[in-house]
Amino acid sequence: MGVNDFKFASAGRRYLPSMNTGKYVLAQILDWIHPQQFRRCVARYGGDHKVSEFPCWSQFVCLAFAQLTWRESLRDIEACLNSRRTQLYHLGLRGPVHRTTLADANEQRDWRIYADLAQGLLRQARVLYAHDPLRVELDQAVYALDASIIDLGLSLCPWARFDRERAAVKLHTQLDLRGSLPAAVQITPATTQEVTWLDTLPYEPGAFYLMDRGYVDYGRLHAIERARAWYVTRAKRRMCYCRLHSHPVDKTTGLRSDQTISLTGFYAAQDYPDKLRRVRFYDEEHQRGLVFLTNHFGLPAWLVAQLYQQRWSVELFFKWLKQHLRIKAFYGRSENAVRTQLWVALCVYALVAIVRKQAKSDASLFEILQVLSVSVFDKTPVGTLFSEATPRIDDGEMQKHLCLWA
Repeated sequence: MGVNDFKFASAGRRYLPSMNTGKYVLAQILDWIHPQQFRRCVARYGGDHKVSEFPCWSQFVCLAFAQLTWRESLRDIEACLNSRRTQLYHLGLRGPVHRTTLADANEQRDWRIYADLAQGLLRQARVLYAHDPLRVELDQAVYALDASIIDLGLSLCPWARFDRERAAVKLHTQLDLRGSLPAAVQITPATTQEVTWLDTLPYEPGAFYLMDRGYVDYGRLHAIERARAWYVTRAKRRMCYCRLHSHPVDKTTGLRSDQTISLTGFYAAQDYPDKLRRVRFYDEEHQRGLVFLTNHFGLPAWLVAQLYQQRWSVELFFKWLKQHLRIKAFYGRSENAVRTQLWVALCVYALVAIVRKQAKSDASLFEILQVLSVSVFDKTPVGTLFSEATPRIDDGEMQKHLCLWA
């Protein structure tokens, strides 16, 4: 039997995925979390040690419900769930929800439980989207790297002080462009520089990594080269280099030059002794020139520019998270509570993506989430929940309103 042949249910029993008749939509969504997968995450950090009344599963159900239905506070979560008190048993909740109990769990249960769970669910979702087409003509994996600031209240979260007036954490993401699913995520203090995250990434040979020039560190770029992976990034304005060879380009496509170069700066040449490719492109719409660097010499120059254009997908991912999941207002003030909420939000994102693929729906993730948010206590099988849904808002259409060359 496959991973999803047995599912986690309220009384600890197991159900086949086809037996969804009479199960609430929320329970069907949570069925994609294998019980052993969840138990391993909990046991790894002792989440349920000496806990009898409100285990980690109950905490996760409450927070996942809050993300799916956009609950504003612990009191809101308590009131909405307890209004369905007779149905909570079927979600794995052993009794009524108390906001103080949930608050204590958010403060005390190790956030790494949900970090490991989110990473497992994202891997599961990426398998489902592995054969989705890219917007560029490539067979290799393509990843976009970036980081986004998640603002917190300085008076409420002094542990996350960013500057004199702000508190924040930083969400680092390596986004797989097949399905727009994170392949790697890290949450750090907001003062952490984005480029240092490259030191922790395991590079996939043959894959492409798209980065803005905030990640340009020649020693770290050379590490990608040594790993036999490819990158495309923006060149720094004051880069010192020597042109070794120029290649012909079709200027009607916006290309201005395609050069093989070597770095001439003293430290830069030591950090990156190999040759580089420099592609210059003119964006007529915004009337500005752009210079790209890559270590791939076999791609057409126009494809290098198109690849960097796809880097904007990670910006759209951050925008989607902040608009449609609960990561701008928090249910707790401690670092553990904030990190827990962020990781549960990523769990929900992965579950929505899995549901979309399993339902074979053409609707956008936004519409899937909206339908789920008003259906969590329905008993409609998820497989048919979106059969009559017509996609109205495409996640990709957001690009029409944004500068793709940022």
